[in-house]
Amino acid sequence: MNNFNSLDLRDGFLENLTSLNYIKMTDIQKKSLPLLLKNNNLIAQSKTGSGKTVSFSIPIVNKLKNDKFAIQSMIICPTRELANQVAKEIKKLCRFINNIKILTLCGGVPYKPQVHSLSHKAHIIVGTPGRLLKHISENNIELENIDTLVLDEADKMLDMGFYDDIIKIVEVLPKKRQNMLFSATYDEQIMDLSKSITDDAIFVKDESVHSRQKINQVFYEVDESQKIDVVDKLIHKYKAKSVLIFCNRKYRCEEIADELFEKGFDSVVLHSDLDQNQRDETIVLFSNKSYPIMIATDVASRGLDITDIDLVINYDIAKDEKVHTHRVGRTARASSNGTAVTLYNNEDIDIVLKIKEQFDDISFLKIDDLKDILKDNILKPMYATLYINGGKKDKLRAGDIVGALINKAQLNKDDIGNIDIFRFHSYVAIKKEFEQKSLKALNSNKIKQKEFRVYPR
Repeated sequence: MNNFNSLDLRDGFLENLTSLNYIKMTDIQKKSLPLLLKNNNLIAQSKTGSGKTVSFSIPIVNKLKNDKFAIQSMIICPTRELANQVAKEIKKLCRFINNIKILTLCGGVPYKPQVHSLSHKAHIIVGTPGRLLKHISENNIELENIDTLVLDEADKMLDMGFYDDIIKIVEVLPKKRQNMLFSATYDEQIMDLSKSITDDAIFVKDESVHSRQKINQVFYEVDESQKIDVVDKLIHKYKAKSVLIFCNRKYRCEEIADELFEKGFDSVVLHSDLDQNQRDETIVLFSNKSYPIMIATDVASRGLDITDIDLVINYDIAKDEKVHTHRVGRTARASSNGTAVTLYNNEDIDIVLKIKEQFDDISFLKIDDLKDILKDNILKPMYATLYINGGKKDKLRAGDIVGALINKAQLNKDDIGNIDIFRFHSYVAIKKEFEQKSLKALNSNKIKQKEFRVYPR
């Protein structure tokens, strides 16, 4: 039975899943959900884009006691971006239940507001290891009611050096709890971590992701001086509308952006020198299709919930095969197809061979094949993104923004794209041709009986 209606879910849950267009389970959901709904401990090997977030979120929501205002589940993620995406997904799954509070506790954002929020209780917390441990050490988190622990992208957390922090957190949690560990790889480190958390977990593996039908992987041997011209041709060859380019150094992100600009391409960059607000805005602008290209270091290879990236380019080859797997997993998400192109040179042969062992469907092509490519793919932004200086603190909702655009700017619903609401500000994507009209209308009228300032981004 592949459909969600085959699961034993609480009243109202199936209707909510249907409204979210969750009808048929992915491979990892089909293998894990029947076990997790029976409160089994689970270790799941599941690559990016497999639907793992829904796999561990449904059991959490299904057994949630909304009238018990205490932390019942803890989800640990490697990055702020992933933690925010997980919290967002759980909020959607919870929307049929009243008065559910979900907190994200991550580094890189102010600490004291998190302490204040925790003092007012919550049902679910999602966070990064370092910040969670800090709150625990200062007794900000009441742990005694936690009955579920999730480690999401556990291999990435180990790569980032979080093993000791995770063990310290696990040691202070109630012993009687359900444990779920999700990892794209399953090596000796992950085995050791899993044994430290639980000794009776059931192991399941997702076999369906990164198949030939979904990701078309292509490798080109290229001299460094040729790379930017090859990228130009690849964008035209694959008629890409959304492109994610990976490189290994922060300064190269900026250089590549400048070089692509000279060739007529708009892009944004994402790397660790950006503060959290800058990172949030960069991801919003790219996911909104206001900028069709994002150039990133590996900080972006995890936690991005963008379903329609149709071309990934490894401008620099990944440092190891695990990182490569996570990079190429940014495309071909949500049952779509995608292409991942890797550029390499003679010095990269060792890592190329290791990657080849992981994938049996890589095509090795010559750059001479690109010489006759017609440069006819005009990669221009489809949407403009508007910044609104009001957010959750002002009780601003997506419906308020949509209503203002429809009623005051006379836009149709199809003219409005993604809406992202943060604590003090919000973003809305508008079809490019309606940018000025929308700016004028929103700045001339109130939203939810309040005046907000709106700016182009």
